This record gives sequence, C-alpha cells and structure tokens, in this order.
Amino acid sequence: MSTLLITHPSFLDHDTGPGHPERPDRMRAIDKVLSHEMFNGLKREEAPLREDVEERIALAHPPRYIAWIKSRRPQPGEEPVRLDPDTPLSSKSWEPALRAVGAGLHAIDEVFDPSSGVKNAFAQVRPCGHHAEHERAMGFCVFNNIAIAALYARKRHGAQRVAVVDFDVHHGNGTQDIFWSDKDLFFASTHQMPLYPGTGALSETGVGNIWNAPLRPNDGGEPFKQAFESRILPALRNFAPDVVLISAGFDAHKDDPLANLQLAEPDFAWATAKIADVADAHAGGRLVSMLEGGYNLAALARSVAAHVGVLMRAGQ
Repeated sequence: MSTLLITHPSFLDHDTGPGHPERPDRMRAIDKVLSHEMFNGLKREEAPLREDVEERIALAHPPRYIAWIKSRRPQPGEEPVRLDPDTPLSSKSWEPALRAVGAGLHAIDEVFDPSSGVKNAFAQVRPCGHHAEHERAMGFCVFNNIAIAALYARKRHGAQRVAVVDFDVHHGNGTQDIFWSDKDLFFASTHQMPLYPGTGALSETGVGNIWNAPLRPNDGGEPFKQAFESRILPALRNFAPDVVLISAGFDAHKDDPLANLQLAEPDFAWATAKIADVADAHAGGRLVSMLEGGYNLAALARSVAAHVGVLMRAGQ
C-alpha cells in the first residue's frame, strides 16, 4: 500500500494579487520539499478536471451559488474580483478551483478502490476550502473542497459515517455549516479563539456531531495535544468513521504570520499519527488529507514534510 500525492501546475495560476498571504509560492515551497528523495515512495498523480465536477460541487453548494461564482469570473486581462474582502477570483482561478475539488474526489476514489494500492492521500491544492459555507465564499475559500469530498464518499462509495478533523489555526466554519444538521457527518476542530472567522465555540455542537476544541492565543503543543486526547479523539473513536478526512492547515505553526499559536512540526506529525490510528482501527486505513492554510513558506514546507512523512509510514 502507498500514499498518494495529488496536485497540479494550474494551482499556480490562481492569482490572489500582490501581498496576499495565500499565494502561489506556497505551492512552490511544498513542491521543493516533497522533491526530496525521502518522498520518492509517494505515488504522484495530477488533480483531474472531471466532467462531473459541478454535479459533485452541488453536493455541498446549491446550483445558484455555483452559477454566481461562474458569473463573477473576470475576463482575461481584467483585474481579480473579490468574492468577499479576503477572497480574490482571477481570470485563471476557475480551473484551479475545479481541480482542487477534483483532487478530493480522486483521493476518495483511490482510497476506496481496493485495487489502487492507495491507503491514504494528501491533496496539495489551492484555493483552500474549509471557510466556504453552503452559499458563501470567504476566507480565501471558493468551494469547500473537503466537505464535497466527504459527501462524495457517501454518495459514490456508500460510506455511512464520514469524519473531518481540522487542525488549521482558523475554525473551519464552512465545513461546520455544511455538516451541522447531519448526525452521520462528524466535524472536529482545534483552532485559536478568538480569531477569524469568530466561530468554533464549545457550545456549537450541531446535532451532537460537532466537536470544537478552541485554544487560547500562545497555546503550544501540550494544550493542543490535550485538546485532541480529551475531546476530539474519544469522540472520533466513538463515531467509528468509514473514512477520515483531514483539513490540514499549518498556520498554527509558531512562525506563521496570521495567528498566535505555538505549534511546531512534531505537533502536526503527532496529530496526523493519532488520526491515522483511528482510520486504521475503524476505516480500513482510509484517510484523505487536504491542504488548507499555512503562510510562512519555510514553516509550511517543513510542516507538510512532517505530515506527509507520517502518512507514508501509516500507508505502508
């Protein structure tokens, strides 16, 4: 069995404009670190542009929202438009947005296919997705890549219980919004609070399927691990998922410019290993990780390397 890496050159074409933290250089930094020989064992494939992608997006977003995004696309040569104050859409953003969704769909297909030889996958994509609500783009996110992948696992592969664990420093409000009323969809999140987008309180529980574990500014590895051990992991084990997905944001790193948590690479590796253990125990090892935040390029590259290294060991 192996770990699948899914990405595509078009992710560089999503132009967020000068000074925007979610920039194409994030892809280049990850490409560089994952080109090291220690990652030669990765199975590598390109994120597809699927014919059914809009149909699959509609699992999480209504058709009128998809049509609105399409209508907002600038023409070639025009300046990017803003879907919200933080979320630019350039003339070349449509293909990367569709391929980011396609990466999650393809990862789900591969981990559910016993003939693929793939146990888990990492989707290195942009634009990111976890802030995109049912009918609202926000926080750099156009479509909710991971929620779409989760709902696709149920629709296409019959997964009855689907879990998403989010360790981005910002709360995954979009995934929570989409999962809110469905007891067979599990969402758990560690995140700094208070911080954008202002959601993620302990009291936000959905129908008993939402498990938030907010952290305080300047919390480091020990409070992060305690949040996992005391709240998220017991709930995840009790849920007994058929597949596990990770919203893998690395902006909780101590060097990240957008927040104030104090995590380091070993903390992300630890969390990845704990989640993979649950996937092994309940989901036949089926685990799909999708990139979210992380804006210090060196910290992002090191953190992704630690994360993918654990996935590779779990995938053997």
